[in-house]
Order: sequence, then structure tokens, then C-alpha cells
Amino acid sequence: MNRTAVRLGVLLAVGAAVAAVLLALLMPFSSGGSSLPSEGSSQDRRQDVQVKRLSERDHVLTIASPALGREGLARVLLPRDWRPGSGPWPVLYLLNGCCQSEYDAWATQGDAVRLTSAYPAIVVIPEVGEIGFYSDWQDGPGWETFHLTEVRRILERDYGAGDRRAVAGLSMGGLGAMSYAARNPGMFQAAASFSGVLNTLDGNGGVDWLLDQYGEDSADLWGEPGDPDWAAHNPADLTGGLRGLRLFVSCGDGAPGPLDPAGAAQDRGETALLRQAETFAQRAGANGGRITVDFYGPGTHTWPYWRRSLERALPMLMESIGARR
Repeated sequence: MNRTAVRLGVLLAVGAAVAAVLLALLMPFSSGGSSLPSEGSSQDRRQDVQVKRLSERDHVLTIASPALGREGLARVLLPRDWRPGSGPWPVLYLLNGCCQSEYDAWATQGDAVRLTSAYPAIVVIPEVGEIGFYSDWQDGPGWETFHLTEVRRILERDYGAGDRRAVAGLSMGGLGAMSYAARNPGMFQAAASFSGVLNTLDGNGGVDWLLDQYGEDSADLWGEPGDPDWAAHNPADLTGGLRGLRLFVSCGDGAPGPLDPAGAAQDRGETALLRQAETFAQRAGANGGRITVDFYGPGTHTWPYWRRSLERALPMLMESIGARR
């Protein structure tokens, strides 16, 4: 073999080795699959998601979302026995209310980290903006697609999430919980609403007023009043889709209650939501929903009551998805 051939062979061999190294480095970031950061790592980047570990059990996902046209956030609480490659794990979605600056208020104010820690289930708290109403807007972001397609697929791919799910939410999140469960047959086994917006056609359920406070047009959400999209997202009109599901609905009557500070005023918003909850519960029961109601009398539209409601609802929600502690 002449010297030119030898040199050519060496160059080819070196080039192949370099290519193999580069391929190995790029593999974790390819769209075909991914692995979570190793034990002790605090952050991981991929094409569609960045993971920041607050602790071994508590992860924050920053997701490149086509549905939103920007990045979206989701906080994920893992069961104690979770390990990479384990599963399938049942999933509980916890949905935030409107007008909150913290997307993960269930964790920061609702005590969800402690309350769910004993259950063998993944808990996800997804962003919905301050006034997103858990919908794919007619002219705006696609929150329903973000939650039930994009976040769901990442949980399944990266965390071993299975196909048994429950959903619970407060205020606007109560609408989201019942709407998601009714609009997506078979996706959820149980749903819970705490002081939820459950009848948007009862004087528009306050939706117009809330959107106006944030400079939004309700027509961009579900169209003009009378548009079929209003009924298509209204829990009180969707109770037929909840037949056979386990349901929990709680609400106060707006009078200052035992968890309110001294001197608290009457909360007329909570009073109006109780009327909506009663209408929803009546229709859901008539349509075959397996509903538990907790209309606990005095109580305002505040976190102490929602924390208590979550604690009361959790055993049913977790049992429905096979996550008994």
C-alpha cells in the first residue's frame, strides 16, 4: 500500500471517530426521545422542554409550545417512588383560578406539595395565564391543546405517565376541570371543582367582566354572545359528557366563615358561584354523574377554603385513578 493510501485511511478513520462523538453528544437533544437529567442534576434542556429541578420530587418544565406561540410553564410533583423509566403512573391535574400572578399557586399557596406527597401519582400544575379560561381561543392562545396534548405527551414520554387521570380546579379552574372532563371522553376518571365557574350562561358567569378587566374581548374567547362555543365550554351544558365519572363540587355561600379573618365582608362573588354550583350539581346528578357536593355554608372566595376542599376531595380523586396511599 502506498503512503497516499495510508494517509487517506487514517484521515477517514479519524473523521469517523469525530462524527461518532458528535452524534453521541447530540443524541439526548434529538426529537426522537430524551432522558431526564441524572440524579443530582438541576437542569436539563431538550428541543421542546427545559427541566429545572427544585427538588428530586418537584420539577418545573418550560415548554416550547406551538399551541401558545411561546413558551409555557408546568410544575410537576413526582411520587416518592418515581424513578426514570418507572410507570405507568396515574396523573392528577391541578388547575389554577383566574387573576393570579403565580401560575403554580396550588403549590405556593394551596399546599399541594404536602397534601399530595403520600399518593403514588404524578401531579401537574400547568400555566393558563391570568385569564385563559382553559380553552383554545377563537383568536388567541390554545390552552386546551397545550394542557391536554403538549403537556400530556411530555409527561408520558419523560415521566412514565399512564392513561388514568383526574382533574381538579378552583374558580376558573373549576370550569376547566369539568369542561376538560366532559369535552374529552375517556381522558379523565374523576373531576372536582372548588368555588368553580360552572354556568357561564348565568349572566355570562362573570366572564365578560373578568376579561374586560384584563383588556380582553370575550368574542376572542368563545365568540359573540349566543355563539355555540359558549355552550360548548359551559360545564352546566356539558353534564351529559360526565356520565359515570366521579365528581366533587364544593362552594361556600359568601358569608364570612370559620376560615376567614375577623371582620371579613360578605363575598357576593362566592354567593353567585354557589348558585352556579347548585345548577351544575342538579344537572350532573340527573345525567348520571356520580357527584359528591360540599356546600359548606359560610365561606368566602379565598385560599383557606380551597386548600380544605382539595384535602377533602383528594381521597376520591386518587382512588378513582388507582393511586391509594
